[in-house]
Amino acid sequence: MQNSEGHDFQAVQPKILVLGATGATGRLIVSQALARGYDVTALVRSTGKARDLEGAKLITGDARDATALREALRGRDAVVSALGTAASPFHEVTLLSTATRSLVSAMKAEQVSRLVCITGMGAGDSAGHGGFLFDKLIFPLLLRKVYADKDQQETIVRNSGLDWVLVRPSVLSNKPGRGTIRALTELSGFHGGSISRDDVARFVLDQVRDDAWLHRSPLITW
Repeated sequence: MQNSEGHDFQAVQPKILVLGATGATGRLIVSQALARGYDVTALVRSTGKARDLEGAKLITGDARDATALREALRGRDAVVSALGTAASPFHEVTLLSTATRSLVSAMKAEQVSRLVCITGMGAGDSAGHGGFLFDKLIFPLLLRKVYADKDQQETIVRNSGLDWVLVRPSVLSNKPGRGTIRALTELSGFHGGSISRDDVARFVLDQVRDDAWLHRSPLITW
């Protein structure tokens, strides 16, 4: 795999931009990326929340802002989006789709082609595979509007023309990582599961340099 300047990712450590870096999963992505020797930039709304992201270059700005995105993307090889939003039972959610639309445009302008984007179990054709509690209670009562935005986000990524991977974690936990996960696209027998944020971060970072899931949407779970 090569970046826009023709450099082989396998020969040099990639330079990545992380969105959502101050979230629970985003922090693990940053720390694991730095541990791998990656050059990490994080676009954050407030440096106050990002003081502990030691080792990452911090750029302050809104993920929906094209100017901030282009600044953060300069010289990068890949983007990891761990953007999330709180449950919103009553209000429409547009953050994820709006930010992703701006991101795709900025990536094209800066000639950055690799995008690894976290959405979630319940997005797209994984809807209805979360198990009884998730599908019948949590999703319709708390997450319906969030997932409508995630669905739009996935559509934008699929139609972007970029080298994308959509990662759909099952229910997230803060348990220690196991180091082994299942990545599924055939979901006919799957009805719910969980996975640690630590293992999600590891899988997501693997996709920065691995083409095994390119242009696919694996659901990852234990």
